[in-house]
Amino acid sequence: MAYTSLWHQFSNRRIGVILLLGFSSGLPLALTGKTLQGWMTVENVDLTTIGIFTLVSFPYTWKFLWAPFLDRYVPPLDRFSIPHLGRRRGWMLITQLGLIASICGMGLTSPVNATVMMAVLAVGVVTLSATQDIAIDAYRTDILHTSERGMGAALFVGAYRLAMLTSGALVFVIAPTIGWDTAYLLMGALMAIGVIGALFGPDADNDEHQPRSLADAIRHPFIDFMSRPMAVWFLVLIVLYKIGDAFAGTLSTTFLIRVLELDVQFIGIVDKGMGLAVSILGGIYGGVLMFRLGLYRSLMLFGILQAVTNIGYWVLAISDQNLTLTAVVIALENIAGGMGTAAFVALLMALCNIKYSATQFALLSALAALGRVYLGPMAGYLLDRHILDWPGFFILTTFAALPGLLLLSIMKRQIEILDRGHP
Repeated sequence: MAYTSLWHQFSNRRIGVILLLGFSSGLPLALTGKTLQGWMTVENVDLTTIGIFTLVSFPYTWKFLWAPFLDRYVPPLDRFSIPHLGRRRGWMLITQLGLIASICGMGLTSPVNATVMMAVLAVGVVTLSATQDIAIDAYRTDILHTSERGMGAALFVGAYRLAMLTSGALVFVIAPTIGWDTAYLLMGALMAIGVIGALFGPDADNDEHQPRSLADAIRHPFIDFMSRPMAVWFLVLIVLYKIGDAFAGTLSTTFLIRVLELDVQFIGIVDKGMGLAVSILGGIYGGVLMFRLGLYRSLMLFGILQAVTNIGYWVLAISDQNLTLTAVVIALENIAGGMGTAAFVALLMALCNIKYSATQFALLSALAALGRVYLGPMAGYLLDRHILDWPGFFILTTFAALPGLLLLSIMKRQIEILDRGHP
């Protein structure tokens, strides 16, 4: 019976749409990041300009500022003879069409002869991508049933990372043959996958869930969340749950190059290629396990695995170079990370009120990113000043996971209530 229900999750329309939207959400990220840097480097753009271009990603960290607007207003698509799609699907369609145009615009622009225009288009892509993420995160939260959150989160993350592989590694492979401009035009065309998801996905809207004013859309999500039992501790848990995993990941590439002295090509194949692939498998397997274990036990098990796999890097730090051992450690760390991410995204969805899901998910996901953003400078300082050596650093990252696991155990009852669909 359990396997029949699991198969039903894989085959239902909601899960299928989540796969399409996950791909649509992940595709633009690399096109304004490392892929664009690669194009500019090949075209011999100076390093100062390339460095400045890293700033185009800032809208991702501030997307919660305009999330209330997407909660409050329904796009008037009927004026353009487009059938009513509601708040979520309407905003998804608008941003996806905008992304198709702006990504193709980047493909038609020279990073050497039209650098300013390229910067404007890149900021446009990031802003539209961040807005698409707001709408998709809210839509996913709204349409998935409680029992589907684990699998939905896992498949979404898997599709997201597959898209990153497409707009990252695939573009680097095909660009020398077909040209960077044509590669970007191809990526723009692939955004049509998201358009299909927006047009044919089930409707998630209900008029009673729409805030009555923009002020309500800004104010009420905070009031609603903070009125819940142990609301502050949920916020602390969001920051702490993946902090050990994020801490270890901040300088893992630097460790592989400078300490283990590994070939860059090996790192590209094993760490970036295989690592991404097994993280997708780990996320899907995590979703399957969540269906059987429930949210709390999945969070605890996957959190422990995330902490334990960090010890693998400690083993590498105290050992001689061993390519097989390195590949095994990278694979295990990415599998555990994929499983933990699936459970964590399911937790964020469970914490959102359907009435304010765009704003609340944007805020919670921004809070979750704090560790990833601010731990990098700390890690660099500790190692550069020889306060810690590399083995000590990876031991510290393992212990950094313990406060989140302890808080998780304390909040077991509240999380089990969430898992039953009662925020």
